[in-house]
Amino acid sequence: MKKFVMAGVVVAAMSVPVAAQEKPGFKDTPMLPGGKWHVHDSDRPASVVVAPAATAGGPPADAVVLFDGRSLDAWKPDRIAWPIDKGVLTIPSRAKSGGENNLVSKQSFGDVQMHLEFRSPNPPTKTSQDRGNSGIWFMQRYELQILDGYQNPTYADGTVGAVYGWKPPLVNAARRPGEWQTYDIVFERPRFAADGSLLRPAYVTALLNGVLVQNHQAMLGTTIWRKVASYTAHADAAPIQLQDHDSPVSFRNIWVRPLTEAAIAQDLGKDGK
Repeated sequence: MKKFVMAGVVVAAMSVPVAAQEKPGFKDTPMLPGGKWHVHDSDRPASVVVAPAATAGGPPADAVVLFDGRSLDAWKPDRIAWPIDKGVLTIPSRAKSGGENNLVSKQSFGDVQMHLEFRSPNPPTKTSQDRGNSGIWFMQRYELQILDGYQNPTYADGTVGAVYGWKPPLVNAARRPGEWQTYDIVFERPRFAADGSLLRPAYVTALLNGVLVQNHQAMLGTTIWRKVASYTAHADAAPIQLQDHDSPVSFRNIWVRPLTEAAIAQDLGKDGK
């Protein structure tokens, strides 16, 4: 029961619950661009519910977990399996593997959100590109660099957070070697016409340790050392690869969320190209 004052007299009033609208919103508002929905349209579908992780950095309910500290079931190595110790995955030495030994996801992906945690070896024993070097290769073509970037001079487009061979990170947000670091990435695959010509490049947005290092950055094409990258048409989905660069970089908590066209920047045409 509530009370209010009317002409100096306290009057009691019963609380009357207000019925919720069955479909909240409006139909008498202006049309939004595209001519499909009104502003605050009552008929516009609600977003799909996705339960977030119970802890920060954990996989949400719709994530594809690629590594949870227990097995390599989601991966296949070029040569031998990367060892797991106490929930941590580490690149083995080439003396053991017999050569370059990348780790390739069994599942293929196109547009994705990715979370990955990595740790550079400590103490560092090498310098520049030989110090804590690995990389995330989306579609086994487009590399976002992993490197020990803490007080480690190297060329700008090859440090941690760089689109390798193209764009240096906006800032150097590297932690000390031996400390766990996080990558949160949105990768948008390139789009090709039926004749194989490029309609739209790949884009990458990346946060390193919570700091923006690439902001919807267009990529030049398939990563290649000492040359300018270029595009060759390929399928809409391909595996993710973790690079073996002969350095014992460690990994944990790797997951991705395949993204729908609605999540991709608005310059896509009606056919998703």
